[in-house]
Amino acid sequence: MTSLEICSRGSVEHARVMELRDYQWEVIGPALEGRNIIIWLPTGAGKTRAAVYVAKRHLEMTRNAKVAMLVNKVHLVHQHYSKEFQPFLQNKYKILTTAGDTEKPHFAHLVKQNDVVICTAQILQNAINCDSEEKHVELTDFTLLIIDECHHTHKDGVYNKLMHIYLEKKIKENQNLPQILGLTASPGTGRASTFESAVEHILQICANLDTWKIMSPQTHIDDLEAKAKQPKKQYDLVPERTEDPFGNKLKELMKAIHEYLGETGFINPEFGTQMYEQKVVEMEKEAAVESNRMKRTCALHLRKYNDALFIHDTVRMKDAYDFLDVFYIEEKFIKNSDDPTDIFLCQLFHVNSDILIDICGKKRYEDPKLQRLEDILKDNFQSSSNFRGIIFTRTRQCTHYLHKWIIDNASLKDLNLKTAPLTGAGYSNQSKHMTQNQQQEVIEKFRQGALNLLISTSVAEEGLDIPECNVVVRYSLMTNEIAMVQARGRARSEDSCYSFLAKSGGRESKRELTNEALEDLMKRAITHVQNMPEREYEAKIKDLQMESLIQRAVKQKQQEEKRKFQPADVRFDCRHCSAAAAYGSDFCVVEVHHVNINLNFKVYYEVYTEPLEMKKMEDWVPGGSIRCRFCKLHWGYLIIYKGVPLPVVSIKKFVLQTPESRKPYNKWKDVPFSLNQFNYNEYCEQLSDMEDD
Repeated sequence: MTSLEICSRGSVEHARVMELRDYQWEVIGPALEGRNIIIWLPTGAGKTRAAVYVAKRHLEMTRNAKVAMLVNKVHLVHQHYSKEFQPFLQNKYKILTTAGDTEKPHFAHLVKQNDVVICTAQILQNAINCDSEEKHVELTDFTLLIIDECHHTHKDGVYNKLMHIYLEKKIKENQNLPQILGLTASPGTGRASTFESAVEHILQICANLDTWKIMSPQTHIDDLEAKAKQPKKQYDLVPERTEDPFGNKLKELMKAIHEYLGETGFINPEFGTQMYEQKVVEMEKEAAVESNRMKRTCALHLRKYNDALFIHDTVRMKDAYDFLDVFYIEEKFIKNSDDPTDIFLCQLFHVNSDILIDICGKKRYEDPKLQRLEDILKDNFQSSSNFRGIIFTRTRQCTHYLHKWIIDNASLKDLNLKTAPLTGAGYSNQSKHMTQNQQQEVIEKFRQGALNLLISTSVAEEGLDIPECNVVVRYSLMTNEIAMVQARGRARSEDSCYSFLAKSGGRESKRELTNEALEDLMKRAITHVQNMPEREYEAKIKDLQMESLIQRAVKQKQQEEKRKFQPADVRFDCRHCSAAAAYGSDFCVVEVHHVNINLNFKVYYEVYTEPLEMKKMEDWVPGGSIRCRFCKLHWGYLIIYKGVPLPVVSIKKFVLQTPESRKPYNKWKDVPFSLNQFNYNEYCEQLSDMEDD
């Protein structure tokens, strides 16, 4: 192990020592020579520390150097700054941090004034696309790009969009391009089923990142294994319930809804699966296009029942019942609808609620996985203040209900479990979300020991700088090999345990075995790419890059051809009740928001919540949620832009009526017309004229 002392220019008082292990020196060698590489190291092996050293050397050796550290999650901005960049570079170099909730109004000027910029990739993408002189930057303003979790550089991800700009410049100019340093613990296989397709996936990531080579330790493997120890893995497989009257009752009610619709094509075994959920989503889309309110309403309720089956398959029967009960209370008392379909669906649940409550009281019907989870916690948890664990589960609802189950479980009281859910910050109508501040607070408490057990969705799988865990449980999860590797990497303490808990012979356990095979396939594919002859590798990378540029150009052309209607010819109908609510000409873009600037739009919506807890930008603050005044469907929310309330809507809540067809679009980028930028002064004049009238 070698240490490097980094001191401030005029002071030794705040000197910090950066220590790099032998395997870290080995993998950063080509990067110190200015080459583009991907560093492939396990979670906890110090990829970021190695990158910070590369950044320091780059700043010292490169004229007019400027480094950008790009991340894919907001909390990683603060984490990388406080844990790595600030301790070792702050006294010598100026560092700027900015993320979605703290976007800087004069970003371009601040970039010029700082040596290192740590930001989400979306911030940089927004700045590159922005026409404002105060915010606009070029990719070539930077001399080194460090891309965290670089396996996300594929398809339409923001990393790949940035690298597409890079590749275009490389083909056209091939000068002043930044050096690229990618970091990953698991590039994955890209759903490959063969060795050849896995190799192709690895080569595609290398091409996207313009990589000279994937670097992993070859001569210092023992040093790496001593640092990044693998946990003991155990399969905790339990039998299915011998009887499941609660789940059967929910499926019976779902079947009754299909019969109400006159449909009999759905059979019970499909209920409670991801496949069934996809079918219900398609049913809802078809109903929206057909203006079939009955079908759409039934589809929404069927999805809630399917969510309840997910919860039932994860936590207690009571939790699944409570989930449905809250939904139907809202349906009955908040919407207060007299529509026959709404009345039928509410009555169907309430007529059967006593039966469901009675079944909930019989513990012999509970999921056996819960008892096994209780045993795992008892076997592996200790009262030590340094003992920590994570339970990974599949949905946000499940994190909250598992948290509640632990709190309510008297037999776990002696373990002194201090637990909290950790979920994504993205807004969702289907489930409760956490704000970024709430996320950060939970992570910090876990780091400090105020919490010792997290119940998390995939948000905690990668990137988080959290203490080494003694136990990690993947609870009834069916994900890919990347998620498996990332989650396993959280169990890094001495004699740690990684448990996979699922039904014996179920889809989840079969997938976990597949993931192990895919992990081995990934390793073999990476080794093959690393050992390719230089000329063969370079030729393949060049071909893939050209193919990628052509495909993106064709796709962009196709999207432009779609937008052939005048905004005034495109009508927005409420997806639920089909009420005509707006025209395309009513919408403008305010920063990243799509707002309706027609002052008469307020006739069609109502505000029904207090101001939301969400990120605040430079010129606006969040207002309350808005919904259709007629059918109460949630449409979006208000933003208060420089004191002016503006309604922001979700495209998914409307069906677009065009001269040729009706179609429910799912993303704003797919709408068949172009949106104009918002003119604040002009809008204020319209407001003033309306008030005068």
